[in-house]
Amino acid sequence: MEIAFAKSGGLVPTIIQDHQTGDVLMLGFMNEEALAETQRSGEVVFFSRSRSKLWKKGETSGHVLKVRELRVDCDADALLVRVETVGPGVCHEGYRSCFFRRIDPQGNAALAEQKTFEPEKVYGKDGLK
Repeated sequence: MEIAFAKSGGLVPTIIQDHQTGDVLMLGFMNEEALAETQRSGEVVFFSRSRSKLWKKGETSGHVLKVRELRVDCDADALLVRVETVGPGVCHEGYRSCFFRRIDPQGNAALAEQKTFEPEKVYGKDGLK
């Protein structure tokens, strides 16, 4: 299957979903190398846009994402990775999901989840930069 990396400058959005619950956990980006490494290792590897390099989810926290299923959308320009999570959460702010805020009709955000871990204990006092 050819993934349309060229459509978006070499990167495709990659949705991470819990394979058991169906919960959306995060959104990242993959280039061809990240996808190949994900397929080779069986654990999710992204391309970091801010650092311009590959990063394996969990390399600092230990909160690894084990691939259970890989899907591609109808235009072949987005990926869905259904995963088994290792650890209490995927969000660097300490939540199970990066989508831990709910926005009401007035545009106000409120917490929709509680923290599942203390990021300072995982990433240090300065956190991820």
